[in-house]
Amino acid sequence: MKNKIILCFLLISLSLSVLGQNIQRLKYFQQTTSFQVDQMPYGANDEAGYYVKSGDAKIYYEIYGKGEPLVLLHGGIAGSTFEMSELIDRLSPNYQVIAISTRGHGKSELGTEPHTYEQKAKDVIAVLDEVTKDSVTVFGFSDGGYTGYFLAGMFPERVKKMVILGAAETHIGDYKMNVKVSDMMELDKAYWAQQLSLMPEPGRLQEMFNKVSDAISKLEISTDFFATIKCPVLVMAGNHDQFLSTQRVVNASKMIPNAELAIIPDCSHGVFLENFPAVWACLVPFLNE
Repeated sequence: MKNKIILCFLLISLSLSVLGQNIQRLKYFQQTTSFQVDQMPYGANDEAGYYVKSGDAKIYYEIYGKGEPLVLLHGGIAGSTFEMSELIDRLSPNYQVIAISTRGHGKSELGTEPHTYEQKAKDVIAVLDEVTKDSVTVFGFSDGGYTGYFLAGMFPERVKKMVILGAAETHIGDYKMNVKVSDMMELDKAYWAQQLSLMPEPGRLQEMFNKVSDAISKLEISTDFFATIKCPVLVMAGNHDQFLSTQRVVNASKMIPNAELAIIPDCSHGVFLENFPAVWACLVPFLNE
């Protein structure tokens, strides 16, 4: 009981601390660059934001630009739409960018049903059913990359092509995560303060951590699964990704029938945040094919 009281007090205190801040002073997790006060508040922009009901949860998404539809799926646990800022800026002049907040993240509800990648793929479909009848291009990072794989496997007619960053061949038990609210707060208090202020159910943050950790620990994506993905896929990763060996990324590119591979040197898991120009240089030719 004492731990629950302390957690509730911490959540309330952090939420209140954000109220006096300009909502544009958003950041991504462990951002090291300075804030840009005039930057678009991706993930918390009421002018571009919408909700759709998907199963047992309301899913929040934002739309920017016009053109062919392109879905952005951010990372899990500490991920947010704001980490996709530079991608949205660069893509929205030529695409209709649909940036989705994963259930339990940002302004999307967590729901009560089991947290699975099948469900997260259905969440994307619920958004697409509201926005477009066209097939879409998908950019998925990390947890969002695994959602992208399931989306393409379950709903092949809805996915034109995919760019998957930091998600590859995975077997049950590869990920054994034990993420605690207290530890994450210590890593980046300002980030979690802003996220808690956005979440419809901030008291369920630890539950979200547990659900995502459990889902990825049960993940099995290998030869049989990848064979179901028929669209062109660009598989990307940093060569020092702390969650994926380069070999597993190469394996994924070989198992997917129509795949290309890009390994970015001297980068870790968050490669698009560390070396955006290199990622962009690989991305553009693939999108233009």
